[in-house]
Amino acid sequence: MLEINPGVAIWTIITFLILVAILKKVAWKPIVDALTRREESIRKALEDAQRAREEAEKLMEENKRNLARAEEEVQKIIREGRETAERIRAEILERARKEADVMIERAKEEIERHREQAMLQLRAQVADLAIQVASKLIGEVLNEQKHKKLVEKYLQEISSEKRA
Repeated sequence: MLEINPGVAIWTIITFLILVAILKKVAWKPIVDALTRREESIRKALEDAQRAREEAEKLMEENKRNLARAEEEVQKIIREGRETAERIRAEILERARKEADVMIERAKEEIERHREQAMLQLRAQVADLAIQVASKLIGEVLNEQKHKKLVEKYLQEISSEKRA
């Protein structure tokens, strides 16, 4: 059946050992060197990835801080804008009130001037009418000086009657 031939077994072992020696001399070192280089490149890639991840985390934290500062700055600008707008609005309202007060005061003065002019015109007309009536009643024509004295006298009497 199965017989072991010692000569073939020895030659097989010798051939195997020679092959291992040749492979060790020729192929083993380059294979181990390639595996070592590959292991080193993988380790370096992992370290680079770790550093990149840490750097990314630092950048994310910095971006969060910058975003928070930017948000604060935006809120500050908005707040200042509102305050400025409110101040300008108050100034405009105050100016408008002052201008309205000035216009009202001018209108009052103008009304008073017109009233005084109307009173003067009315007094002059009343004086003329009084002179005409007095002339007809007295039957004589008075000179201008006498007319004025007479009118003033009647006006004073009328004014004092109204006051009493």
